[in-house]
Amino acid sequence: MEDNKDLKQDISENEQAAQDAAEQEAAEAAGAEEMTEEEVIVEDAEASEEVSEEADAEGDGKEKKKGFFSRKKDKRDEQIEELTDRVKRQMAEFDNFRKRTEKEKSAMFEVGARSVLEKILPVVDNFERGLDTAKDRQDDAFVVGMEKTYKQLMTLLESLEVKPIEAAGQTFDPNLHNAVMHVEDESVGENTIVEEFQKGYTYRDSVLRYSMVKVAN
Repeated sequence: MEDNKDLKQDISENEQAAQDAAEQEAAEAAGAEEMTEEEVIVEDAEASEEVSEEADAEGDGKEKKKGFFSRKKDKRDEQIEELTDRVKRQMAEFDNFRKRTEKEKSAMFEVGARSVLEKILPVVDNFERGLDTAKDRQDDAFVVGMEKTYKQLMTLLESLEVKPIEAAGQTFDPNLHNAVMHVEDESVGENTIVEEFQKGYTYRDSVLRYSMVKVAN
């Protein structure tokens, strides 16, 4: 009887030990689960913080990139403005150069034309003297040919804007006439040209050669 009692007591103690071991394992499992949840929370927090840091870093990178392109655009605009201003100034300088060159060419042409025309005028004078001496030979073929050549020459000079200056009977004008003689003549008005010794001409409204005249006082 005592043996049975001892056996039951051993069995009861073993069951109690097994129950305690099961409870301990359950507690350890619950603790492990709680630790796992805390670790997950911590890991999630750390992951969120890393994502936030990455987002901030990406935002900073975008801002820096945006600022870089903005500065680059501003610099490009300044270069374009500078080049545009330079082109405008060069175009203005070229336009001034072109106008100045045209003016100089025109002045050079006029000087050259005046020089040639001044050398032609003595030829015209000789034609006129020859025709004056041949007034009584108007039917002579040679005189007729001289008159035609003279008229052609005068037409050419007129097309070149060379015109004779009126003198005889006109009031003396120092801007057009050169008085080489004076005469007392009450039959004409004062400062009136009574005789022309050499015909004067104008070229483009400027005097090419002054008329050589006699003036009455």
